[in-house]
Amino acid sequence: MSAPTRSGFIALAGRPNVGKSTLANAIVGAKVAIVSDKPQTTRRAVRGVATGLDWQLVLVDLPGVQRPRDALTERMQRRVEQELEDADGCLFVLSAEQGVGPGDRFIARLLSNAPVPVVIAVNKSDRADRAAMAAALQAAADLDVGEEVYPVSALKGTGVRTLVDQLVSLLPEGPFYFEPLQLTDQPERVLLAELVREQILARTREEVPHAVEVVVEGIERRDPIRIEAVILTETESQKRILIGAGGQMVKSIGIAARRAIERHLGARVHLDLRVRVRRHWRADEHLLDRLGIE
Repeated sequence: MSAPTRSGFIALAGRPNVGKSTLANAIVGAKVAIVSDKPQTTRRAVRGVATGLDWQLVLVDLPGVQRPRDALTERMQRRVEQELEDADGCLFVLSAEQGVGPGDRFIARLLSNAPVPVVIAVNKSDRADRAAMAAALQAAADLDVGEEVYPVSALKGTGVRTLVDQLVSLLPEGPFYFEPLQLTDQPERVLLAELVREQILARTREEVPHAVEVVVEGIERRDPIRIEAVILTETESQKRILIGAGGQMVKSIGIAARRAIERHLGARVHLDLRVRVRRHWRADEHLLDRLGIE
């Protein structure tokens, strides 16, 4: 008789820029969420799937918890609450480099009433010296919200295996939700659009990153694969920034995005990238539905 399998959902909570997406990628062993040093990078509850011999861990990388400002952030906040209700456990991510601050304590208060066990990961241990790491671990324990506290480096992989073992122990017995080789539930068009948006985030600052979304409008399976994508932004001035002098900015974004997509698909790609103004798209409920931002 074969051993029973365990499977379930773990929600990743944490304020923006603590490395939740990087940690999700490290646990899954592949890139399922884009990474940026800018807040509000994660807009969707990306599910990454990590599968062992007798377990399957489905990670829900929640949007960064913050006070709602518009229809977009209100949806993000609602998704945080919904995913916690449906999860089997919660992984609360802190940053050893930045220490525990008011934002972390705000989230800890939200999680104090979570209906599931909470495990704390103090990430970015590779960027903190011994004294800072010890202080961060003590501050994490003082939040009095997690059952266990683990120091990890998502970037280096340090401590990730031990953390995964703890998360697996929280899972109930049950069949796998996904095929063993499936790494995410995100549609291909969303994944490709996010790879483009990642390159925009790496090259822009101030108001531009938050005003940008990317829509993949067409994929033609040929050699090379032809992808048509549109960068949506809210104002003409933002459009000018994204195009750049002589078109250099959009060209730079396109080259880097094409390379990232080729690595993801394992095939040659032709990326047709355009910039379009869509005023107040973050308040457009119909468009948010179309983009899959629930």
